[in-house]
Amino acid sequence: MPERLFKHKLKILFSSIFVCGLIFVRAFEDVLFYDPFLKYFRSEFGSEPLPDFNSVKLFFALLGRYFMNTFCSLGIIYVLFKDFGLTKFSALIYLVFFVLLIAAFFILLHAFAHPDKMLLFYIRRFLIQPIFLLLFLPAFYFQRVVSQKNNIL
Repeated sequence: MPERLFKHKLKILFSSIFVCGLIFVRAFEDVLFYDPFLKYFRSEFGSEPLPDFNSVKLFFALLGRYFMNTFCSLGIIYVLFKDFGLTKFSALIYLVFFVLLIAAFFILLHAFAHPDKMLLFYIRRFLIQPIFLLLFLPAFYFQRVVSQKNNIL
């Protein structure tokens, strides 16, 4: 077992650095990013009106946070799979999801007098948390195992 750890020490080191980056983004979210919805969604928001917000500042804060999470997530994907094509594909998927989610988020905020708060909550959650990494890692691992198994047969 220790031999396997030493064999993969750089992979473990770089993966740990990127995971620490994700933790850093989460730990300092109040300081790093403008987001009046942080406090709002931590409260009993069901009966409260939406907080006042600056759309431009909110957009750039969400963009910055999404970019930081994406950078760390792509770093983890590259370190674990050593496949630049897979990393490029992941980056494209992250970009597509960002465009779709940010558009949906701001359409809900501005186009409806009373937007569905739970829908806003979950769209925002996908924008500010590295949820896609949790979906992509097992999918890419499974794809790799299946493709290796098919090559053996």
